[in-house]
Amino acid sequence: MEELGLPFEILVPDIDEKAIRRDTAEELVIAIAEAKANELVPKVNEPAILITSDQVVLCQGEILEKPRSKEEARKFLGKYMKFPAETIGAVVVTNTATGKRGKGIQRAKIYFKLLPEDVVERHIESGKALRGAGGFQVHDPELKNYIDYIEGTFDSVTGLSKELVLKLIKEVG
Repeated sequence: MEELGLPFEILVPDIDEKAIRRDTAEELVIAIAEAKANELVPKVNEPAILITSDQVVLCQGEILEKPRSKEEARKFLGKYMKFPAETIGAVVVTNTATGKRGKGIQRAKIYFKLLPEDVVERHIESGKALRGAGGFQVHDPELKNYIDYIEGTFDSVTGLSKELVLKLIKEVG
């Protein structure tokens, strides 16, 4: 939001994301982003544009959310040395004054170089692996060095495509 030059306030929704299940990654992230919006709209006291999002990683057809353990994070990171990590993200924008809502999907593929075991362990031990979908955070200065290339935009990988956000803000007024 800072990069877009828009003022913002952060609100944290209180939902159980693991209780929301869908058949596809796209359906899942849209459902979670909408659940976040539904939970937060009543808490917004003044007319505003509410932006909620969610993201998962898809690898070999498997949906990878935030790892539940260091072991699971290790397993996820190991997959990326053979197969690309595809981020699937949803953005839901709600105009709280009118109730109008727009939503969209963003995608990107990350191709990693061979990740040395010590790099994987440092990423996991830092706690970053347990805070992001698919067990990685592309902002990690060390992990960033092992990204071979990205299909799509870097901001889509991080979970909030600026282009999609601006399109949806315009759509809801």
